[in-house]
Amino acid sequence: MLDAPLIGLYRPYDVLAWETDGPRTANEFLAHVADAADSLPDRPTVLNLLSSRYEFLVGFAAAMVRRQVTLLPQSRAPQTLRLIAADHNESYCLTHRNEPVKGLESVTLPQAVGHPRLQVKTPRIPLNQVVAIAFTSGSTGQPTPNQKTWEALVSVARAIGSRFGITAGTCQGVVATVPHQHMFGLEASLMLPIQHGLTIHAGRPLFPEDIRDALQEIPGNSMFVTTPLHLRACTRGAVQLHKAGMILSATSPLTRELAHEAEKRFQAPVYEIFGFAEAGSVASRRTVETDDWQPLDGVELVEDNLNWAVRADYLPRPVRFPDRISLSRQRTFQVLGRVEDQVNIAGHRVSIGDLNRKLLQIEGVQDGVFFLPDADEGPVTRLTVFVVAPGKTEAEIQQALRTCIDPVFLPRPLLLVPRLPRNETGKLPRAALRQLAERCLRGSPHDV
Repeated sequence: MLDAPLIGLYRPYDVLAWETDGPRTANEFLAHVADAADSLPDRPTVLNLLSSRYEFLVGFAAAMVRRQVTLLPQSRAPQTLRLIAADHNESYCLTHRNEPVKGLESVTLPQAVGHPRLQVKTPRIPLNQVVAIAFTSGSTGQPTPNQKTWEALVSVARAIGSRFGITAGTCQGVVATVPHQHMFGLEASLMLPIQHGLTIHAGRPLFPEDIRDALQEIPGNSMFVTTPLHLRACTRGAVQLHKAGMILSATSPLTRELAHEAEKRFQAPVYEIFGFAEAGSVASRRTVETDDWQPLDGVELVEDNLNWAVRADYLPRPVRFPDRISLSRQRTFQVLGRVEDQVNIAGHRVSIGDLNRKLLQIEGVQDGVFFLPDADEGPVTRLTVFVVAPGKTEAEIQQALRTCIDPVFLPRPLLLVPRLPRNETGKLPRAALRQLAERCLRGSPHDV
């Protein structure tokens, strides 16, 4: 097979997406893609910044038809967009009419008119065509670009669907809090539904009330694609949540306690996806049952110079894991944390991730993170911790930490802040934490 269809398993008048003003059929979608492809400028790369999940998909598909590569920025900050555009000559931005990006050519989609009466032919995209470039989050350093072929996106979407037995009959739609410009968001909220004939909820609900309403808008059971950050907000609130068919979480580790609570509140099983921008989604697990990750079909783990790498037919070469892992005889694996996640103080070693988990278990702590400053920022290794805990004092949190961590890892300083500078997927870019530390030391922690 040298190519694959843009969408699969839809009849012409099946609902492909649910927009704010109503449904969009598969035939309407294909007509909108054809119109958009005719209107796009002749450029090699595009920054698709459309906030509607449906409109983003139209622009993404139209760019593929025109053999253009969609750039998926890790941030919508204008400075970030200009830096990416500078590295990719002749780029343009696909934006809403009232949201141009200063200094960059901004283009809007043509307005959709009427309902096409004739059936529109489904485009087929070459499997080896590079269709997107995803950037790492920057949580451990400088973001890096990663090319994605149509084969890679299709293969991952089909593997996820196969793992969970997803069909149009068992799952009616997909509601997501994850931005579609993020790799997991692209795979799970767009590629997964269009490969399996599901309805895409075009919005991006963030608050528990919005999530409840979005799940109610699509008939039948829907998959809820989200992050631990949004699950925590849903389980802590008093909102009566709508039942989901299943929950798929990624972007950061999900604790077993939070997974249990989410399963009770949504009356649905919670699964996690493990992946990274360089390879995409590679494994899954049912969090309440096991710590082991099971590779997706077609994904193989291979040794690479004393490290582990992911190998798959759709990857040009094995991709090294960013994390340290432990492989079992059954070829499942556990994640031991990233190399840079390990802290060595006075001969004692600990994982930052483990410290974060213990911090979040303290009563009254709503959010928090340990941060290790760069080595050149002082002669002695000192951990800093940022904590969001309204009504709690620094002394109370320090006392709670003394009961669960080695004294050498007690933070100096412990900084109470109103919120953490998380990005749209809940990650904490290292540069943002460094800036927060500088503001706190200047005495302005509320300026975040």
